[in-house]
Amino acid sequence: MENKIRIKGMILAITGASFWGLGGTVSDFLFQYKYIDIDWFVTIRLLFSGILLLFLFKIINKKDSLFSVFKNKNDILQLLFFSIFGMLLVQYSYMASINLGNAAIATLLQYIAPVYIIIWYIIIKQDTFKLFDFLTILLTLSGSFLLLTNGSFNNLIVPKSSIIWGIISGISLAFYTLYVSKLLVKFPSILIVGWSMLISGIFMNFKAPVWDVNLKTLVSVTILFLLFGIVGGTTIAFFFFISSLNYINAKETAFYGTIEPVMAILSSAIWLNVSFLPLQITGIALIIILIFIISLKKEST
Repeated sequence: MENKIRIKGMILAITGASFWGLGGTVSDFLFQYKYIDIDWFVTIRLLFSGILLLFLFKIINKKDSLFSVFKNKNDILQLLFFSIFGMLLVQYSYMASINLGNAAIATLLQYIAPVYIIIWYIIIKQDTFKLFDFLTILLTLSGSFLLLTNGSFNNLIVPKSSIIWGIISGISLAFYTLYVSKLLVKFPSILIVGWSMLISGIFMNFKAPVWDVNLKTLVSVTILFLLFGIVGGTTIAFFFFISSLNYINAKETAFYGTIEPVMAILSSAIWLNVSFLPLQITGIALIIILIFIISLKKEST
């Protein structure tokens, strides 16, 4: 019975992480080949994912209020701040990096977030600079350099704008991770993520209204991919990944989460024909090794 429970947790975590990775590639496809506007896509993705996650929360927790987070002024302010500078910035910067470059590189740049967290803790002197930190930063710099340049300072594989948005995505994910812990002490993660998506989606709707879309572009194939990007690559991915914590520990979940960038790379290469040069592949390997090391270390801390 215990093994069956653990296997269930593994399947949920792997499926959730895989859907996240595929969601990035699907977004890439929609931007490149179906000419979906990034601002509109971020709006509809956040709005509908937020609504779906809150709906799932209510189904699972029938007796709990959806509005418990709005009872305290400080909680409301923290949620609003997190929604705009955490959720919205993470989602938009990631999509912008994909739109200007590709899903594989954007996902890898975002996954450097734990390194920014390490550096932040060292800066504010909550942690000392250890050999592990040095090796982590060295792997990050080396892997990123090879990934983005194929070993030449004069050759950028993707546009600078994509790299800048990718770095912003990683930094904002680091902030997201650190700041949300204040709210997760009081409220379930699905409730906080659901509301933050909905709030940031409403905010984004002022820039790119969900109804402001060229209906001629919404052919059946495009709609199917949009549904996967919103439901599969966002709502189900998050719900499965968080649900896995009911069956396996946080370290195992973090470990299986490293499948996301691998899936983004493989799906981009196989489906969208994104090719990688030899030194880029070395850089990818270094970053994936880094992600594995950090995910393994989380269990021992």
